[in-house]
Amino acid sequence: METYTLKTEEKGIRIDKYITDQFPQWSRSLIQQWIKDGNVMVNGENVRNNYKIAIGDEIEITEPELEPLNVEPEELNLDIVFEDSDVLVVNKPRGMVVHPAPGHYKGTLVNGLMAHCKDLSGINGVLRPGIVHRIDKDTSGLLMVAKNDMAHESLVEQLKNKTTKRRYYAIVAGVIPHDKGTVDAPIGRNPEDRQSMAVTDQNSREAVTHFQVIERFNNHTFVSCELETGRTHQIRVHMKYIGFPIVGDPKYGPKRKHHKFPIEGQALHAETLGFIHPRTNEEVIFHTPIPNDMEACIEELRKIDR
Repeated sequence: METYTLKTEEKGIRIDKYITDQFPQWSRSLIQQWIKDGNVMVNGENVRNNYKIAIGDEIEITEPELEPLNVEPEELNLDIVFEDSDVLVVNKPRGMVVHPAPGHYKGTLVNGLMAHCKDLSGINGVLRPGIVHRIDKDTSGLLMVAKNDMAHESLVEQLKNKTTKRRYYAIVAGVIPHDKGTVDAPIGRNPEDRQSMAVTDQNSREAVTHFQVIERFNNHTFVSCELETGRTHQIRVHMKYIGFPIVGDPKYGPKRKHHKFPIEGQALHAETLGFIHPRTNEEVIFHTPIPNDMEACIEELRKIDR
């Protein structure tokens, strides 16, 4: 158990956000739980997650001992693209949840990782060992996993500093007229629907997505999207925002479905993942081809949408 003490030089920021900004290896949801459990004190007193810090506040954070993980290991035949003593890169299939949550305590990537290896970083809490970032359940593709705390801290810092390379392929509704572009629009909780994200100025964070057209059809476009930031549902929200929502997206997709595509979930795939290896300091880049269901969508568009 370790204790950290901060003396604030800022004001007006929610305490859960402030701590997360200072310690990016801890997720905001984890900090919120610590605040609720009394592991965070401000000037010697308990506070709520929405407490706004003041200049001179003394924040004491007590990092609790890791609890036993009440999630059962499962043999899930994971598609491991790379693995060494520090890092693991996995190609997650569409439909797999990354970490346990209400309604999904079995069959998650974490369940499979626990069966595959015993040495996952515990920094991100008991239900998310080794998880540095995540991709949505119905998005496929590459994900990096930390096998020790040193690797976890390094990878999180790279995400924070925007030095990782993350490129996705997507099929969107509509024909994008320009060959490439950048969407620079902040993302936060949708004020009209708290279960979804949206481009908004309310409690939002910077979000930047670069896109490039790969192939055009009569009513659809096949694109690559590169993340500069990594907000929740970022590509899905940004493509909807500019008028080209992702095919098959149940939350942000086209309202009018002119065609039933052979895919369950959004046609979005994390194809490229690159980062600096935490131990060797060498750049490593991994690629994985689009899955069969997404390839089938493209082949169908080549037949009917030209």
